[in-house]
Amino acid sequence: MGVRTQQLDFAEFYRRAADDCLRAVLVSVGDQDTARELVDEAFARAWASWRTVSTHPAPKAWVVRTALNANISRWRRRRREVLMPDPGGPDQPGFGGGPIGLVDPWIMTALMRLPARQRQVVALRFVLDFDTARTAEVLGIAPGTVMAHLGRAVATLRHELRSEHQQLHEEHRP
Repeated sequence: MGVRTQQLDFAEFYRRAADDCLRAVLVSVGDQDTARELVDEAFARAWASWRTVSTHPAPKAWVVRTALNANISRWRRRRREVLMPDPGGPDQPGFGGGPIGLVDPWIMTALMRLPARQRQVVALRFVLDFDTARTAEVLGIAPGTVMAHLGRAVATLRHELRSEHQQLHEEHRP
């Protein structure tokens, strides 16, 4: 594969995959700027290894996994707990802008209350539409663990979103 062909192939991959990868990482890390940095870094690494990544069975998964690993490495370097900012709500600046704005603000707020691993499972299963086996492979966990995390996450989200809906409904009652 010539250099020009590689460049065109990578550019097309980036065009098709960037928004999905960004949303998946955002759901996992909860901060738009951090997610963007991690995905940019992962795509830079993908370009540097494009001959290998282009033949990977799931290049999007490779990018997301690389971004999540970069986040873990970042955390380990700091050697302290990183507190998540309060996701606020739909009125918070940046929640609805750009391609990430495709994640509903109320859902994003509820997602940020989930533990990190549950958010990662939700991101891969629902944002990237990976099956259980692919999700388990990307995260390096057993398929049963994926299903357990997904079950807990969905139950929590269902409860929180139902409660939020009821609260909004009661506030707008005459």
